[in-house]
Amino acid sequence: MDLKNTTAPVNTVTYNRDQIEEPTGNIYEAITIMAKRATQINTEIKKELIEKLEEFATYNDSLEEIFENKEQIEVSKFYEKLPKPHALAVKEWLEGKVYHREAK
Repeated sequence: MDLKNTTAPVNTVTYNRDQIEEPTGNIYEAITIMAKRATQINTEIKKELIEKLEEFATYNDSLEEIFENKEQIEVSKFYEKLPKPHALAVKEWLEGKVYHREAK
């Protein structure tokens, strides 16, 4: 997932209900699928963030020395400014990038 080039909205947006339910014909099913995708996106983002922050981790038992790592702060700020996972999931859904199938 390319988080740097995403065009998902950062703020709350009102969507057309007909566009949301069009692929499934059921608004509740569409919302459930998008919620599951948002959970997947959140897991991916969290994993990526933890991996990047591990690079800056210092395992020191001394509480007296606390360093402010500028790179770590920049990484954290980048992830704070990203669109929320649900916004990314809705954008993917509307663009037809989410695969779904009916369970039998």
